[in-house]
Amino acid sequence: MTPESSPETPAWVPRGPSLTVDAIIRMPSGAVVLIKRKYPPLGWAIPGGFVDYGESVEDAVVREAREETGLEIRQVRQFHTYSDPARDSRRHTVSVCFVAAAEGTPVASDDAAEIGVFTREGLPRPLCFDHERILEDYFEGRY
Repeated sequence: MTPESSPETPAWVPRGPSLTVDAIIRMPSGAVVLIKRKYPPLGWAIPGGFVDYGESVEDAVVREAREETGLEIRQVRQFHTYSDPARDSRRHTVSVCFVAAAEGTPVASDDAAEIGVFTREGLPRPLCFDHERILEDYFEGRY
């Protein structure tokens, strides 16, 4: 039985997508930090994750960046929102994407098996979710 159909969930509670955040972390060189995911879907990704209940998207992106990269991000600004229902094969998600700056050495932790700093020309493959599109939008200055 799904939560939407359980007897405890009122019929008026709408079913909706899960809210996530992504952090395009720009290093002083201009390269960006990506993580190699430890759990499916496997591949390289922009650091990020699900927003916790009671948490703002701004706090969530700072937390997720710290948990996955060990970096304290700054100059955080909202970049764009991505909401294609097919962007995540696990379920419908909406991601509020941010651009941030950081210094230091990123360290893979939490959901990250590996971590790297990449230029546009050296992006690893495969990229998960719709992160190739997000990074293309970022590097092209679309938003």
